[in-house]
Amino acid sequence: MRGNHSSKQNMNRRSFLKQSAVAGAAAFAAPAILRGQNLNEKLNIAIIGSGGRGGRNMQSVETENIVALVDVNENNLGRAAERHPNAKRYIDFRRLYEHANDFDAVVVSTCEHTHAFATLPALQLGKHVYCEKPLTYNIWESRVIREAADKAGVATQMGTQIHAGDNYRRVVELIQSGSIGPVREAHVWVSRAWGWHASEAEATAAKDILFVQDRPKEADPIPAGLDWDLWLGPAPERPFSNVYFPGPKWYRWWDFGNGTMSDLGSHRVDLAFWALQLQAPLTVEAEGPPVHPEIAPASMHVTYEYGQRGDLPPVTVHWYQGTDKPALWTEGKIPQWTNGALFVGDDGMVLSDYHKHVLLPENKFEGFRRPDPFIPPSLGQHEDWIHACKTGEPTLSNFEYAGWLTEANHLGNVAYRAGMKLEWDPENLKAKNTSTADPFIRRDYRPGWKLI
Repeated sequence: MRGNHSSKQNMNRRSFLKQSAVAGAAAFAAPAILRGQNLNEKLNIAIIGSGGRGGRNMQSVETENIVALVDVNENNLGRAAERHPNAKRYIDFRRLYEHANDFDAVVVSTCEHTHAFATLPALQLGKHVYCEKPLTYNIWESRVIREAADKAGVATQMGTQIHAGDNYRRVVELIQSGSIGPVREAHVWVSRAWGWHASEAEATAAKDILFVQDRPKEADPIPAGLDWDLWLGPAPERPFSNVYFPGPKWYRWWDFGNGTMSDLGSHRVDLAFWALQLQAPLTVEAEGPPVHPEIAPASMHVTYEYGQRGDLPPVTVHWYQGTDKPALWTEGKIPQWTNGALFVGDDGMVLSDYHKHVLLPENKFEGFRRPDPFIPPSLGQHEDWIHACKTGEPTLSNFEYAGWLTEANHLGNVAYRAGMKLEWDPENLKAKNTSTADPFIRRDYRPGWKLI
């Protein structure tokens, strides 16, 4: 294993740099006209969604000029305006785009079901976009956004903040330099168990404080300052209820989000996606509790089969959420980390969490010489995007990469809801072996809302 380490390392470094160049060329094929080439000149940024995660994203880009604030909740809007009193304010992001000359870039931090609707107009206007994860609500929307970003040639970044961390970079380097040999299986798990439970007792055991069994029959008073109709956006109409708002309550409801798979999968599957150079799987299969028509499952196991990718062998990637865990974990054969990503190679294993990783078995890797770092350090998730806006340099979590990752994560839920193993056709966005998946790949929108 160590005798050809150097050649493998160099080969994978060249592969990484080549892929980065291709991704960069795709992301910036037609560079947008910037306000100025001076790196000291500040961007004019519009914030779409200014509460919660949106408020934190706003603070992360306050090195630039915040010129517009958008939020369906006037309370969030008011708090953001205290920090940026000169910024224009909007309740409806569609009105923002009537004043396109006011801004160079947008930061989208709305709920999942409106991500694509807030993002697409910006791309069509040639604006740079930072969008929170998951990139879109479903697979079809992800394809629309990825292709629009490619055409726009602007700087894009999905909000997978951990992608900027050093730990992920070091793990990717270990895998791509052949430190554990060819990887033929990977396991990714999270212990968060929010979503559909068969009983309150099960929810209590899982520490799910947001346990709900069915759609509420009674409407609750709409909170002062909230435009509920705009919050619903393209989603099916329903009366307001406290079980949907505020976040993160909404994310478990199929009409608004896709549960843990698309939410934490954006962060956790990211590492396997990056390290193993994945895009579209050949097949996807899921198992879990009986499908609830309204609510995503708390626990679930999804199996993806990927084919040969260049000189990389076929690989099976497993996703586990809630109480589901890999057999190696339940049998005590690896450290029982609460959350993790495990790469199983012919010559060993790598186990990683967000901020730590270990080579296994540890005694086999005593004295192991790690590959020299070949993935450049990040300026920071938001800083990378701002730098890209001003220079045209690519970001590693741009919409080309993030679009494929988002499609794959959504496919896990599609397979679960369809109730069968899917043979995936990425070109036509269809399961080749069934039409039962179609309603979960693309949906009809509420009257008055249209994406393209």
